[in-house]
Amino acid sequence: MNATTHELLPGPPMPAPGERWALFLDVDGTLLDFALRPELVRVEWALTGHLRELQRALDDAVVLVSGREVADLQRLFAPLQISRVGLHGLEQHLVGSPYQRAWHERPEQIARLGADADAIAARMPGVYVERKGPCVALHCREAPSRMAEMSAAAQLLTERVPGYVTLRGYEVCEIKPAQADKGMAVAALLEHEPFVARRPVYLGDDHTDESALRVVRERGGLAVAVGGRVSAAATHALPYPHAVRQWLARLAQDLQAQGEH
Repeated sequence: MNATTHELLPGPPMPAPGERWALFLDVDGTLLDFALRPELVRVEWALTGHLRELQRALDDAVVLVSGREVADLQRLFAPLQISRVGLHGLEQHLVGSPYQRAWHERPEQIARLGADADAIAARMPGVYVERKGPCVALHCREAPSRMAEMSAAAQLLTERVPGYVTLRGYEVCEIKPAQADKGMAVAALLEHEPFVARRPVYLGDDHTDESALRVVRERGGLAVAVGGRVSAAATHALPYPHAVRQWLARLAQDLQAQGEH
């Protein structure tokens, strides 16, 4: 049996005294445990509190980075006001900053894409469709044995839609515009306040996070892979979301203690 990333790599450290971090956090499978359907995930109050403490300690240089829409992220983490990158970078909402980004809708293409995805799900029991603006996700968590079949169908669909790509994740295939890329989003944010001149730290669990892990590693940051998938870009690892939440709690406590000295 091959070793997983968290068995090969150390856990992430705490920041050195005076070191300024920018924290980028994937959501599903990293901060939050997976549920059978995305709308069924739950956010613990303790996590919300620790994120608020980290925002305060890092001067709002804390961002949720997700394939979800920014409005969905706000719903999940309410009442916390936190910077959010949605749709793999197509949407960006930063707390207290004029730097925002929204996707430009192409209604006819999006409607056709959704209808074709619905047709795939209709012939594969256990597969369901999640529509997210210009992106469509095909999930098979209720029928994981269909992953290969679903992936092949998603790839064929993508080839008929100009400018779109398929990205496989954990029992999901994301069909999204090619410019929707978490790594590009993180690289762009590092050029804007409050992220400039900070050491980037990214936590992610899936293939959709790989480009962001690479960007952070290239900039001398901490690229933290979460879960059992082996990542070539990771510098550190944590085994599962509960360990992530524990690490964030320790980080918030450590940064608070540094601020008191």
